[in-house]
Order: sequence, then structure tokens, then C-alpha cells
Amino acid sequence: TGAAFVYSVVATVAPQVFPDNPVNSRIPQPSRPRHSAARLRIAVVASRFNPTITELLAQGAVATLRKHGSHLTVADVLWCPGAFELPLVADRLAATSRWDAIICLGAVIRGETPHFEYVSSEAARGIQDVALRRGIPVIFGVLTTNTMGQAKARAGGRHGNKGIDAAMAALDMIELLNSVAKRKRSSWPVG
Repeated sequence: TGAAFVYSVVATVAPQVFPDNPVNSRIPQPSRPRHSAARLRIAVVASRFNPTITELLAQGAVATLRKHGSHLTVADVLWCPGAFELPLVADRLAATSRWDAIICLGAVIRGETPHFEYVSSEAARGIQDVALRRGIPVIFGVLTTNTMGQAKARAGGRHGNKGIDAAMAALDMIELLNSVAKRKRSSWPVG
């Protein structure tokens, strides 16, 4: 049927397009980032709204950065009123050219009104806009959950601490962007 046809087309075409398949030896395997934050300047911006959650996210991010050698100080952690304000603070920080990355943390929990959709989507859009416009990693560490229980589970509960994940994403992205900047144009694969 349809699935068998797709499989036969892929099985027929794939060896011609990627002659080294099933594992194309020209595609590099993911490398493990070194994750040294000793010489990096990383800011953490967290929302004061839902503080029982955001304080845990910030603690996770700060502990992770310090574990990897960051000299993060209290001055590097800023608190804004809510998730909606995160992009503006991130943009002001990025405009200083002082930071290698900015981690934005917040918790938007669905309520009875459409407020959740407005805040969560605009926070996400704004944070990405800052990253694209300023050219540095601006990490989206905003929980968008249906319940407080789901938020707690992601702020040190059974689903881990997304503040830790955001800190690791910042370190990964700094290293990746530095690697891209160092590559010579001739070293990029042609295809």
C-alpha cells in the first residue's frame, strides 16, 4: 500500500542520493560540548510571577553554570515582573555586548482566560527575536504548563529542572556559535 510504496521509493532513491547510507560517513557525529563556563558571561533573567517555580528554575540554572566554572554573581541574575517582560530585559542586556548568552526563565500556567496564550506566545516570540536580532544565544526557559503540578514537576520534580536544561542549552549554543565563527568558508561541505 502507501507505506510500502514510500519505503520502496526511499530504498531505491536513498542509496543514489546518499551512497554511504545507512550511516553516511560524511555526516559528522554529534560531539560532546566541553562546557567550560569559566571565561563566559551569562546573564539569567527570571520572572517574579509564580515565584515558587521561577526561584527553583533560577537556582537550577545558577548551580549548573557554577558547576561548569562560571563566576556568576548576584548582579548577573535579574528579576522582572513576568514572562511578558523577559524579552525587553533580554534585549537591553544583549545591547550592551557584555554577555555571551542570556537565559530567560519563567512560568506561565494556564488559567480560565486566554491570557495564557498571549503571554506564552509573545514571550517565546520576543525571546527568539532578541536572539536573532542580537546574534547571541537567548535561551527560552519559560515553562508553559496547564497546571501548577506540571510546573512543579519541571522545576525540580519528576521531570527534572528546566533551569538546568536552559543553562546547558546556553553553554551548548555558545560553543556551537563560536565553532561556526571559527570555521573557514572552505571547510563547509559542498552539496
